[in-house]
Amino acid sequence: MLTDTYKHKGMRKGLVKKLMEKGIKDEKVLKAIECVPRHFFFENAFLEHAYQDKAFPIGEGQTISQPFTVAFQTELLMVNPGDKVLEIGTGSGYQCCVLNELGARVYTIEYNKNLYAGAKAFLPKIGYNAVFRHGDGSQGWPLYAPYDKILVTAGAPGIPAKLIEQLQINGILVIPVGDTEQQRMLRITKISEKQVYSEEFDYFRFVPLLGKFGWNE
Repeated sequence: MLTDTYKHKGMRKGLVKKLMEKGIKDEKVLKAIECVPRHFFFENAFLEHAYQDKAFPIGEGQTISQPFTVAFQTELLMVNPGDKVLEIGTGSGYQCCVLNELGARVYTIEYNKNLYAGAKAFLPKIGYNAVFRHGDGSQGWPLYAPYDKILVTAGAPGIPAKLIEQLQINGILVIPVGDTEQQRMLRITKISEKQVYSEEFDYFRFVPLLGKFGWNE
């Protein structure tokens, strides 16, 4: 039985305060994080970890991202209600829920079949919806393109050209790029079919993006 108590809500307020102290300013992003019950993604034995600002293993060699990382990426993405957002790396589904809270229409791809099946079954049970796919996110998802925003939640060796192709003009791609140890967060804005504007931000550490235009397994 999943319950969201006053205690949990109070812990989320504390988490949001921490994120503000670390530099997250977008009130809509902070509100979204305050709304999503992150403890739903944890087994009971680990509930005390749910509202700490740290990543946590979810099995299959993957993690539920650190809340600061989720907030940082989401803030860079500048989501507007109604935006069509492609998320590459569904993972636990937590980031997808945050995007839902911001009013995004989310299309999400997961390379790992077990994680895909888990998120697809679980998210609707807690009131969140997306279009799910099991597949190679490094190639995007041409079927529903173009997208207003694309968010990559795994570390890429470079920027896959397919993702730029699948962006709307003035669309935004947020992607961590580097080696398997650390990556630099980039925000790419598509100015025209042949021109993009690239911005660089802090370094992070993500699990590797797998697939044709990512790292090999």
